[in-house]
Amino acid sequence: MYNEVVFSRCYAEAYLHTLQLCKTHSNDEDCTLGTINIIQPQCMEFISALAAGNQAKLMVQVTSDQGINPLTIALAVAAKHTKARFVCILHQLQDIENYRAQLSCYGLEDAVELVYGNPCEVIMEFKNIDFAAIDCKFEGFLRLFEIIDVNIRGSVVVVSNIPERRIRASFGEVIKGRTGVECVTRSIGEGMELTRIGLMNCCKPQKKWFKRFHVITFED
Repeated sequence: MYNEVVFSRCYAEAYLHTLQLCKTHSNDEDCTLGTINIIQPQCMEFISALAAGNQAKLMVQVTSDQGINPLTIALAVAAKHTKARFVCILHQLQDIENYRAQLSCYGLEDAVELVYGNPCEVIMEFKNIDFAAIDCKFEGFLRLFEIIDVNIRGSVVVVSNIPERRIRASFGEVIKGRTGVECVTRSIGEGMELTRIGLMNCCKPQKKWFKRFHVITFED
């Protein structure tokens, strides 16, 4: 019962916080990155709420050459509410100070660790990741699928900017090859998939769980 109460509270707080940021800054020209507004509604509230509700302790995001994006904001909100560690890996020598200023615009500068380096090398420093976000615009995303160390007892991986014509395996297909691990993958938006990972027989009951939140968040 206690865990359910914590999940509900953290889920609701992160969801509403992200939703409020979307409304507050949707037309704020001072809180943009270049010509792209960082906050976009879509399914960011759901992702933030899911990370917070699951009490993820370690969250890692791999960005493309565009730098921080709406997923960064969503996970930063979750980290702020749960005091989790959130690492955002930038794979090009981008203006980190500018990104910190953008995060400051939303009061999230202290919730994100911005790290520069080759994601395929930097990701190796983190073990038992509870929540990960991978941008498929990063050329080495397939390699990341193979080497990322997720918490097999319960974790979530969001993959964005999935190519329209997929030639190789998705993250869910790759993770299924690991002994004793099962997963459930669902599409949560255009070019986005969410995979929930768990030990053998742990993920099967979650199919209804995914369906329930999918309906609440995107169809109602």
